[in-house]
Amino acid sequence: GKSTVAKLITRLEAVTEGQIILDGQDITHRKGRALKSIYDKMQMVFQNPVGSFDPRKTLGYGIGESLKNRGVPKAEIRKKTANLLEASYMDRYPHQVSGGQCQRAAIARALAVEPQIIICDEATSALDVTVQKKVLDLLMNLQENKKLSYVFICHNLALVQQFCDRVIVMKDGRIVEEGIPDEVIQNPKDAYTKMLVDSVL
Repeated sequence: GKSTVAKLITRLEAVTEGQIILDGQDITHRKGRALKSIYDKMQMVFQNPVGSFDPRKTLGYGIGESLKNRGVPKAEIRKKTANLLEASYMDRYPHQVSGGQCQRAAIARALAVEPQIIICDEATSALDVTVQKKVLDLLMNLQENKKLSYVFICHNLALVQQFCDRVIVMKDGRIVEEGIPDEVIQNPKDAYTKMLVDSVL
């Protein structure tokens, strides 16, 4: 249910019941321009960075595409993209870089429209441990410098404890426990949370 929640928030899937509240406003059934304005505040980073880019387009194009769709001039797009991504990667295609480099490009694409919220759906799970740490350090630095909020979907409790300010545990699409990571992980109350913690230990 965790990835489904992310898709519902970003409207990649239609909402059938319940509400999505952003900045105190119900955005559940917004459409057209009203919905597009929401995506100026919200972006998503997917588990498979290579698959999230068009294989026929360069990483630089992929990052600048959302700006182009918002009517940003070409010269400004190039300048902003260059500020978000190292020049050596601008003209490369997704399959020409490593998973970690491609995920950095995916994060740069999310940052291009200067959102308030970035949804990370298992954004580090496909990376090896060393690259994973670099990506997490990058996300934490961005959070501090740009005052971002993250919805961080992850099965790795150690990463959750390190990275998150608040944790929600879900089972079968329902919240079974929530709270501060240290409290939930060190003193789980729900049977499912206890099972998750025990499986790690």
